[in-house]
Amino acid sequence: MAENDIELGYSPDAMAERRAQLLALLRQTSPEVISENQIDIEKLKELIGQDHIAPAEHYELSWAGKAAARREIQKTTSHTLLPAASNPPQAPHMLIEGENLEVLRALQKSYHGKVKMIYIDPPYNTGSDSFVYPDDYSETLNEYQKRTGEKNEAGYLNKQSLWKKNSKESGQYHSAWLSMMYPRLYLARNLLRDDGVIFISIDDHEASNLKLICDEVFGGDNFIDTIAVELSTTSGPKTVNAQQGTIVKNVEFVHIYRKSSKFDSAPHTPLLDGIESYDTHYSVWLNDDGTLGSLADQLLNDDAVGNDIRRYELSERGRFSLKNIDKLLSVSELAKKFIAANLQKIASIDRPPVSAAGKIIQPGCWEAFETDHRTYFLTTLENGTLRALIPLALNYRTSDDYRPRFGRTVIRGDLWKGFHQDMGNVAKEGGVAFPNGKKPVRLVKQLIKWASTTPDGIVLDFFAGSGTSAQAVMELNLNDNGTRQFICVQMPEVIDVGSELYKDGYRSIAEVTRARINNAISELKAEHPAKTTDLACAYFTLAPSNFKVWRGDVADAATLRETLSLFQSAEKSDNPPEDADAQTAMLAELLLKHGLGALGVHAISKPAQLAGVTVHRVLMHDDKQLWLCFEPYSAALKDEISKTRPAQVVLLNSCFVGDKADELLSNLQLELAGLDIGLTVI
Repeated sequence: MAENDIELGYSPDAMAERRAQLLALLRQTSPEVISENQIDIEKLKELIGQDHIAPAEHYELSWAGKAAARREIQKTTSHTLLPAASNPPQAPHMLIEGENLEVLRALQKSYHGKVKMIYIDPPYNTGSDSFVYPDDYSETLNEYQKRTGEKNEAGYLNKQSLWKKNSKESGQYHSAWLSMMYPRLYLARNLLRDDGVIFISIDDHEASNLKLICDEVFGGDNFIDTIAVELSTTSGPKTVNAQQGTIVKNVEFVHIYRKSSKFDSAPHTPLLDGIESYDTHYSVWLNDDGTLGSLADQLLNDDAVGNDIRRYELSERGRFSLKNIDKLLSVSELAKKFIAANLQKIASIDRPPVSAAGKIIQPGCWEAFETDHRTYFLTTLENGTLRALIPLALNYRTSDDYRPRFGRTVIRGDLWKGFHQDMGNVAKEGGVAFPNGKKPVRLVKQLIKWASTTPDGIVLDFFAGSGTSAQAVMELNLNDNGTRQFICVQMPEVIDVGSELYKDGYRSIAEVTRARINNAISELKAEHPAKTTDLACAYFTLAPSNFKVWRGDVADAATLRETLSLFQSAEKSDNPPEDADAQTAMLAELLLKHGLGALGVHAISKPAQLAGVTVHRVLMHDDKQLWLCFEPYSAALKDEISKTRPAQVVLLNSCFVGDKADELLSNLQLELAGLDIGLTVI
C-alpha cells in the first residue's frame, strides 16, 4: 500500500478532513472533552450548556430515509475520472460523464474549497419526471451495473431500471427526492470557496422543502434570497384557465445560498432593468457658471426640440412642463438625443449623504463629491441649505434586458421579469433539441454576472442537462475577457426511442451535452478567432480506479478469495503500463487524489526522458515537484532523483522487475528517506 495518507484505490474523503479539523479545534480549545482521540459527548454537553443543546424534539426537516441519506455523505468512492485520449493539452473546461454523486465524491480532494459558483437545475419532482439515483455503493459502480443490468449492450444506462418515476401516489413521494438531493448538496457545499455561492432552480413542487434542506446544509444565516423568474406569460392555453379564475403559473424560482459571510465582502454586480418612463425628479440643469437652471426651459429654448414641443402642442401658455416629457420623448427623436447628450448636466436634487455633513460650498457653485460608489455634486441653495445634485448619467446605463439598450434603468430586485421572451428561442440555443426544462443562457449568464465582479473562478453544474451553464461561461468570458472555468457533470441517461433527440442520432443525455459544448466552441471560434485560440473542453468519464482496491466490506468467502487473488496477481508484473493512454489515466488519477485537479494533465505535468524512462514532473502548490513514473525502474533513475531532489516520488510496484526487485525497492526507500524525499509505491 502507498506510503502516505492517500489510499490510492479510493478518492480521498473531504469529510475525514473536516472531522480531523473539528477534533484539532476541540483539542486546542477544549482538551477536556477529548479522550483517546474520541469525543466525550457528556463533557461536551456540560461545557456548552443546556441552553445550546437541542431537545429530543426540535425544529428540523425530517423525512423517511434521512439517516440513510446522511450515511451517503460519509462514503468514499473507488472511482476516478478517466480522461479522453483526444483531450487537448491545455483545455480550461471539463465535462464529466457519470453519476453525479460519485463524481462529487471524486472531486472532493482536488476541488475542496475551490469552486466559486454552483448552478444546478435538478429534477423538479413533478410526479411525472424520473430522478431516483442508485445511491448504494457498497459495491463498485461497475459491479452494481453488471448485477442490476443498468448498462445495455451499447454501454448506455438503462433508464427503466436506474431512473425510476416518483409517482405522487408513492408513500415516500417527497422523501425520495429529498434523499436524492441531500448528500449531493452537502458534498457540493464542501467544494465551494468561503466566498462562494450556489444557485438552485426549482418550481413550486419542492421549493419549500428544498429551502429547508438548504437551511440545514448551508445554514439558515447563509440564505441570500429566492428569485422569482418570469418564464411564461398568461397567453395561449393559459388564457382560458385564467379567464375561468385559475391563477396560472408564470414563474419558477432560484434559491441562493452563500458558503459563508465572506461572500458579502466581495463586490457584486447589480443587474439593471430598463424603464420606459422619465423620472421627473431629474429636472435641474447645471449651468456652466455653477448656477442651477430648469431642464424644461432648456428643452423649450433649444431650437430643434422647441419646434417639436410646439408642433405636438405639448406646451401650456408658452411654457413646457416636465409632466409632458414622456409624451415628448415618444414622438421626438431630437428630444431623446438632447437628453442623451446632456446626461451630466441634468440632475435631481436630494439630501446630501451623511458623510458630506459640514461641507461648506459657496451658493451658486457645485463641486463633485464621491461616496458610496457614487459621484454627487454638492451645492448650497440660496437659503444656505446643503443639497446633493445627482446627475442623470447615474440613472442611464445599458440594461440587462432581453434586448439590452442604453436608457433609464433601475436596479433589479428578486423579481426577474421578461425571461419569457427567451423561452421562444431556448429550444434552438446550443444547436440541440432538449426535453422540457431547458433554461435560457441569458438567465445563467446573469446569475454568474451578479455573483462576482471578477471574471474568474470555477463554475460547477452537476445537473448539466444540455450544457447551458457551459455555454454561458464561454460566452461571458468573451464578453468581459474572463478566465472562468466550467465543470459540468451529466449522467449518461439513455434517450427514449421515438424522441426527437433519438431521431437526431443521440443515445444518451451526456452525448447531447457534449454536442452542445462542441457546437458552442465551434461557433465562438468562428465568430471570434483571435480571442478563442485556447478555447477547448476536456472530457472525462467516471471509471473504476486504475489501482487495485482492497474490498474490506465483502462478507462471502468466494468474493474474498477472488479479491485476494487479484491483489496477489497484481503484486508483481513484468509489463509496466507503457501505453500512453494508460499512463495518462494513472497520471490524471494521481493528480486528482493529490489535490492537483483533473484539468490540465498535460499542461501541469512536464514529461521528460530521464535515465531512459518517461518521468512526469508536476509543480505542486508549494512550488515543490512531484515526480511520477510508470516504467521499469533502474539505478540511473535513482541518481536523477537524488540529484534533482523532488519533494515526492510516485512509482508503480510493477516498475520493480526481475529477481532483485524487492532489493531495489528496499534500497531506494532507504536512500530517499535519508534525503527527506517522500516515496509512494503503488
